[in-house]
Amino acid sequence: MKTERTVRFNWTRITAVICIITCISDFAVLFVLGGYYQEYSQLRNTISSLGATISPVSRLISAWWIFIGIIFIFFGVIFKKAFDKDGRYVKLASMLIMVYGLGEGIGSGLFKADVINGQKTFSFLLHDIAGGIGIIAGVLLPLVMCRVISKEDNSQFYCFSWIVFIIGISTLLLFGIRFPSVAGDLIASCKGLWQRLFLLNLYVYFMAISVIMYNREIIV
Repeated sequence: MKTERTVRFNWTRITAVICIITCISDFAVLFVLGGYYQEYSQLRNTISSLGATISPVSRLISAWWIFIGIIFIFFGVIFKKAFDKDGRYVKLASMLIMVYGLGEGIGSGLFKADVINGQKTFSFLLHDIAGGIGIIAGVLLPLVMCRVISKEDNSQFYCFSWIVFIIGISTLLLFGIRFPSVAGDLIASCKGLWQRLFLLNLYVYFMAISVIMYNREIIV
């Protein structure tokens, strides 16, 4: 007969594997579906524009975002159970993961980044708000994880968390801030690149957390 510990341990491992598959799949889907959007540039155009109403893959990518949002929310719940003995920072990290899934996943999927006659729609505003909240949660996650897994517990992961945070902030600034001069125009023209580097950085971090969860011994 399976004990509660065995069932719980298996759920943690299964969820960790699902998260890794989701991160890899989402990054691949962006490039595959982008190929069906004529004149769409992975370097210049934002990810959000793939889900706009005028996009030929709008419905498909929106449904996908909602799906992976649910996956991340579930991942956040299981994360909390896997680390529950570590207290309030585990709860905060779990909440940030779920907020990321709710904002960048479900929110981005439900609200399309539509522009009509050169004007951003109300849906675009909601899309930006939901996505922005999710991005902030993703940026803050490594800082909270430094309290969940301290330098004494795992010095390599602790340093890695700081590196992910710095890269996350840097790519976010490159994506969102308009710099003056010709160099600034070049930076602004590569919004798609900065956004994808931000996403790659965060997904690598999610996968690292998943590996730790997979190997973690759970004490019930």
